[in-house]
Amino acid sequence: LNGTLHIEDAAVPGAQEALKRLRATSVMVRFVTNTTKESKKDLLERLKKLEFEISEDEIFTSLTAARNLIEQKQVRPMLLVDDRALPEFTGVQTQDPNAVVIGLAPEHFHYQLLNQAFRLLLDGAPLIAIHKARYYKRKDGLALGPGPFVTALEYATDTKAMVVGKPEKTFFLEALRDADCAPEEAVMIGDDCRDDVDGAQNIGMLGILVKTGKYKAADEEKINPPPYLTCESFPHAVDHILQHLL
Repeated sequence: LNGTLHIEDAAVPGAQEALKRLRATSVMVRFVTNTTKESKKDLLERLKKLEFEISEDEIFTSLTAARNLIEQKQVRPMLLVDDRALPEFTGVQTQDPNAVVIGLAPEHFHYQLLNQAFRLLLDGAPLIAIHKARYYKRKDGLALGPGPFVTALEYATDTKAMVVGKPEKTFFLEALRDADCAPEEAVMIGDDCRDDVDGAQNIGMLGILVKTGKYKAADEEKINPPPYLTCESFPHAVDHILQHLL
């Protein structure tokens, strides 16, 4: 979504029309996102304002995957997430935390809270990373993602985080299972060569890298195998799918 169909509150030029062209075929469309800055409801409102025709049940988020893991492990998390993402955890017990869940939380990434998380981890609490993206694209340029902060906590406590979002295989497989689709029948379009394209190709999907959002020159050379296709933007990716893959 962010970086591929839109960048914050601005749509990628031509993306709405390209999505309509894709929907006019027999192709099923799903939207997978690592965003932890807002709830699925807020994200959907943002997309509707940009005139994208998307329904809530078509969006699969790393926040959903994180909540599922919290409930499965029956832990009480310290939630290092943006306040706008907290509605996704309504009903989850957070008093006397015995786990650390970390997403993108710029307002909370300061010494006091990170040190609190550090001490919980030293006491044996598990570290759950909603994702480990290095950076993402904002209107004012590239910005640090949660990955550097997750890695800092891993380094300081000599532990490894459980990662639930892209590029984890389980994340893509759950999204495909929801769509009743096999990996070899699916194409992933994204602006992140590692989290989007490499993650998808690792389970047998085709990966298309777009040169919008966080893309930087020669990103396609950072993964092996390289992307199935690298193109200018989402509309160009749709053109290729319609011409060569259907």
